[in-house]
Amino acid sequence: MNLPDLLRQNEAKTLEFKRDLSSPEKVLRTLVAFANTSGGRVVIGVEDGSKHVCGLVDPLAEEERLANLIADLIAPRLVPAIDIVTWRDAQVLVVEVFPSSSRPHHLRKLGPDEGTFVRLGSTNRRADVALRQELTRMASNETFDESPLPGLDSEALDFRVASELFPLRAPLKPADLQTLRLLAPHGRRLVPTVGGLLLVGRASSSRFPDAWIQCGRFRGEDKTHLDDTVECRGPLTHALEAAYQFIERHAQNRILIPGLKNQKVPVIPLRAARELLVNAIVHADYSQTGAPIRVALFSDRLEIENPGVLLAGLTLDDIRQGVSRLRNRVIGRVFKELGYIEQWGSGIQRATAACTAAGLPPPTLEEHGFRFRGTLSLVPDRAALLDTIDCRIRDLLASAGPDMGLSTAQLSIGVGRSSRTLRSRLARLVDQGLVSAVGKNARDPQRRYHWNASR
Repeated sequence: MNLPDLLRQNEAKTLEFKRDLSSPEKVLRTLVAFANTSGGRVVIGVEDGSKHVCGLVDPLAEEERLANLIADLIAPRLVPAIDIVTWRDAQVLVVEVFPSSSRPHHLRKLGPDEGTFVRLGSTNRRADVALRQELTRMASNETFDESPLPGLDSEALDFRVASELFPLRAPLKPADLQTLRLLAPHGRRLVPTVGGLLLVGRASSSRFPDAWIQCGRFRGEDKTHLDDTVECRGPLTHALEAAYQFIERHAQNRILIPGLKNQKVPVIPLRAARELLVNAIVHADYSQTGAPIRVALFSDRLEIENPGVLLAGLTLDDIRQGVSRLRNRVIGRVFKELGYIEQWGSGIQRATAACTAAGLPPPTLEEHGFRFRGTLSLVPDRAALLDTIDCRIRDLLASAGPDMGLSTAQLSIGVGRSSRTLRSRLARLVDQGLVSAVGKNARDPQRRYHWNASR
């Protein structure tokens, strides 16, 4: 056990310091919360503020006392690793708990309803009914969107919408929907799954009224002034495209950047925004009520948040490093087949790469209450990463002036590359927020490109 490494860290999702065992229930709450979420270590004998190592007078006695408290007061049975660690002339206890396969655990005297806790950031929070049910599903390796809906029949799914999603599988049959887990057997008949209803249901809002995306464009850096709002409802794929169009429209409308006199430029790296949006839909906890997915666009940032804390065993560092664990297998598989997901666990990394290329800091990830939030800062912290051709495009567009712009054909001649090559490169620069495009589509001969001078 490397105590110096632990002392260099602050209290977080998987680490807590306690001076002693004078308030054992607080320690037990933390152990329950660790077991129910991502595991962690409690270091006893260290002051939580200063991280001063005060040590324990009789660590052997405290070890035995803590082991008895855990055995008597936590259910189901929890068996953490308890080590006595020497630090200079002091000794401390390090209690390590791993994500439990027997979750949800709770404090016996409080019972399951009041005594089940989860770890959010550096705090312990009491789990509500929906979260306790999700913990149970996790322990059984089940996901909410795989659950059958026995009160409905296959007619609750819209085969036309499903056929539009999977044109290569047409004509779709119930067996195809069963393969995709949009239908599941229940008794002697096939019924929709939660994921099936959310993806291609005729009236999913009747069962899941909060399975939609709320979009808002705010003037300034807070929610005081709302300039535009859109409710993206219907099948999840339709809601995804509508929410993305909302973001894209405001990028094309150019957002005012403080400090630029009468100049508005698009600063949203669209690839990063799309990755965070897809991530929010795939990993949302649709069993929660009163909590739609939210997209909030401010002058300095884009926030995308979904209901649901990180799945058991995952930390924010895991997410950044590409570790993936699907909360919704049905939605995830369908999104993968449709091309919304390129590779499991790579979405946040691709969003980070897009931000870096655009000269922006990486996305900020956080658990906010019982919600997960990804934030794209729209304030550059470095120069954008440009290669030789990008620099030549920048110079040509800058020399053309902010009002004129250049067409793909004109840039092709100036750069010495084919129009096809230029189109894909320009699309990337638009995604990064470095270039804005005015025209009907990428092949519009009248389409003009403009360099965003502030970047």
